[in-house]
Amino acid sequence: MKRFLIILIITALTAAWVPLLAQKIERETGDRTQIIHLKTAMNHLTVVELREPVIQVATGSQSFKVEWRENKVFVQPTESDASTNLFIWTASERLNYELEPAGDVATMDFAVDQIPLAKPKPASVTPPPQPSPTEILLAGKPVRLESSRPTRKPVEVTIRDLYEGDGRVLVRYAVRNRGNHVYDISTPQVYELTGVHYSQSLYTLVDAQLGDQEAARVTAKRQTPVPVLEGHIQTEHLAPGGESLGVVALHLPSSTEPTILRFQFANNDKQQIAALLVR
Repeated sequence: MKRFLIILIITALTAAWVPLLAQKIERETGDRTQIIHLKTAMNHLTVVELREPVIQVATGSQSFKVEWRENKVFVQPTESDASTNLFIWTASERLNYELEPAGDVATMDFAVDQIPLAKPKPASVTPPPQPSPTEILLAGKPVRLESSRPTRKPVEVTIRDLYEGDGRVLVRYAVRNRGNHVYDISTPQVYELTGVHYSQSLYTLVDAQLGDQEAARVTAKRQTPVPVLEGHIQTEHLAPGGESLGVVALHLPSSTEPTILRFQFANNDKQQIAALLVR
């Protein structure tokens, strides 16, 4: 009888351990010619941890929630019977994944770690060439003005164009003084608006500046400061009737969804001077 009870206990413990042993933490090499299959489970995250920061991700369906932060990508299914593909780009490679339909927790991939590369022998490193001013101007995107009415403010800010690359955003703008007093220009403070509510889709307004009437209809839950790397202005003291061009460089990672940037300039006689850019 005792022997029977011992066998029964061992069998039960073995059955309980099997799902735990089946849960996997995989390692992959990062070959762009390879398609990696990810097994997921409802209400669970699968984490893909790479050797270097993620620049962009793309999926073929909204059936999976995909987010990334630094070198980690988080995948969570939102539907139980859906599958799609996933692409991840870093500065040096593209990774290909097939997201399988959500299954049993016991067989899912909890994490996929990219195998670190062997450290190369020390050698002289030539820094990558920086883009020339001509290349920046040619690659820049013009910014259009979405406005139902012309501005009547004494100081008008118009965003002309922007250039993106290597996690940096360069924005060129113009400030015109329509007032009767000298306006002192300084590099603007920049904020990213989150939790935005607007009367129309922001996707149709990408690379556009919102006019005063349109900007007044924007509501946001909060605004987060964006690091300003540097700023340059033609003229700091802008006389009445004059115009000055400026450039501001921002540290801003790329995004797959449109966002609104708020450029806050020094106020003029208690009147707020700001510009909203949909990026």
